Amino acid sequence: MIITRTPFRISFAGGGSDIESFYSLEAGAVLSTAINKYMYVSVMERFGNTFRISYSRTELHDMVEQIEHPIVRQCLKQLNLRKGLEIVSMADLPAATGMGSSSSFTVGLLHALHAFQSHVVSAESLAAQACSVEIDHLKEPIGKQDQYIAAYGGLQLIRFQPDGSVFVDPVICRSETKMELNRRLIMFYTGRTRSAGEVLTRQRGNGRQADPLRKMCEIAYQLRDVLTMGRDLNAFGELLHKAWEIKKSLESTISNPRIDDYYERALRAGALGGKLLGAGGDGFLLFFCEPHLQDRLRRELTDLMEMPFLLEREGSKVIHVGSDRW
Repeated sequence: MIITRTPFRISFAGGGSDIESFYSLEAGAVLSTAINKYMYVSVMERFGNTFRISYSRTELHDMVEQIEHPIVRQCLKQLNLRKGLEIVSMADLPAATGMGSSSSFTVGLLHALHAFQSHVVSAESLAAQACSVEIDHLKEPIGKQDQYIAAYGGLQLIRFQPDGSVFVDPVICRSETKMELNRRLIMFYTGRTRSAGEVLTRQRGNGRQADPLRKMCEIAYQLRDVLTMGRDLNAFGELLHKAWEIKKSLESTISNPRIDDYYERALRAGALGGKLLGAGGDGFLLFFCEPHLQDRLRRELTDLMEMPFLLEREGSKVIHVGSDRW
């Protein structure tokens, strides 16, 4: 048996610039971090030649082509795995909540399948293969940032070039700065999910998004600079607020009156900025708030569930190899 652990992520600014319709014309940039919430995928040989796939439902099939889960089916095809397997996935957080769960699953599954075949695979290769599965083959209307942060982990400025290449640049700052950033970030679950694909499809249909996306890329660099300089971290929160205001202008369904109300209440309680994670619509709300004001923020948002987290340095990794494979 092989088990992989792949982190979820928080994207601070620049989301949308990782979609080909933008970065094919000019370079995109996203500031993102992995967090200590994970997707776990196990792969083991199954007696006989059937495939048993267990996620929110269970599938049992004789052939790869019969598998209904599109990512599982495409990953098995891509790696030419035709013998019976049992594949099980579990996650710390629900899907469709803006944490990059789909790409974490794809990266984690590919990693597990490679390890099952005794292949050593780099983070760059995992991310590129995951993009191939989700974007090139399954035609999902998504970008590339989630696959890369899931594979690499850490706190990264990820740059997307017009020729399709991707550069992952670690944010170089003191460990004390990262710890202080973590202390000032607080996250709440809205209790609802949404389809990122639907939101992103509407965004791609909006021909007026180039300038807002360009501004969000600039903010991604500015956020990086706040951390590298390690001075007034409150500027990070103020830039988050600016980026959220710009992001909302991309498409009307990115936010809604319920989310706007939570956000305004958070600002009144002392948050300096924040955002709805992922493509928009619903999911997790992230806020930047000084520690001495966080209890007031919690009291203001008592109808939401807080989700504590830590920044994660590692990307996708194999955490268990069965004794038969030593």
